[in-house]
Amino acid sequence: MRASLTNNDPAQLALRALVWTLGEPDRATRLLDVTGMTPMDLRTRADDPVVLAAMLAFLEAHQPDLIACAEALEVRPEDLAAARRALEGPDDFGDYA
Repeated sequence: MRASLTNNDPAQLALRALVWTLGEPDRATRLLDVTGMTPMDLRTRADDPVVLAAMLAFLEAHQPDLIACAEALEVRPEDLAAARRALEGPDDFGDYA
């Protein structure tokens, strides 16, 4: 397992997590249902930080998926959460989460 997010660009890590998420049909369907995205949304906006952050939040909401994804990508679950925060950008107070 890799030590930290420093070896991973947040968008690249999120794209890898998206590929992992879509690799299982039931999980992919659940992603679409929970986020309200369509397959076309994913195709046309897969590089959008908002979409990538929403997908990572989806994984965070179901710990077994978060852990399984982190293991498959050889990162820590915390790295996926950090990537989501980085993709979301500054919070309402101008600070980074």
